[in-house]
Amino acid sequence: MTETLRHLLAHLYDVRGLIEWGGTVLVCAVVFVETGMFVGFFLPGDSLLVTAGVFAGAGQLKLAYLLSAVTLCAIAGDQLGYLIGWRAGKTLYQRRDSRFFKRRHLERAHEFYETYGGKTIILARFVPIVRTFCPPVAGAAKMSYGRYLLYDIVGGFAWVWGMVLLGFTLGRTIPNIDKRIHYVIVGVIVLSFLPAAYHAWKVRAPKGTSASALKGAEPQED
Repeated sequence: MTETLRHLLAHLYDVRGLIEWGGTVLVCAVVFVETGMFVGFFLPGDSLLVTAGVFAGAGQLKLAYLLSAVTLCAIAGDQLGYLIGWRAGKTLYQRRDSRFFKRRHLERAHEFYETYGGKTIILARFVPIVRTFCPPVAGAAKMSYGRYLLYDIVGGFAWVWGMVLLGFTLGRTIPNIDKRIHYVIVGVIVLSFLPAAYHAWKVRAPKGTSASALKGAEPQED
């Protein structure tokens, strides 16, 4: 079972192979699962979109079809996640950990939601793992669906179009970049984790600042 899972993950993270094999349809499927189902938190959404954009820039995928279809799937996936959270309510946080579900990821998304409110729906699109668990958190919090949908549409367009057009631009301006796609993928992975790192730093920074301020405020003995 473990060996089978390793082979599956190896194939899933071979984003170039995935696109060559399944094209836009497979990109849509991966994006839908990553945004709409808990089991999709480990899928390579960012790198897949940028790589698909590179392929489109090289003329191997149709850009207009890629943008429209993937955006629709990204938004549809989030609606499923929101529905799961809405129906589960607070019991969502009582679910036990499993191979494909980690409560710490849900709690991280909840913390993100508590910090940024409605803007989380847009910001979370650019944060791996958080974007998978954010829609259920919003649903469980009973966020107004109209408000959620508006934020989600904006976030869906920003994420998909931003990533795909970045790859498309690279594919059009850098010769033979499709032959060095692994460098692009590594760069995207590093950049995609920067928002999460910044958020973690921001959460910890005030505590350190407060502690320093209190220390400085202590009366000094003569």
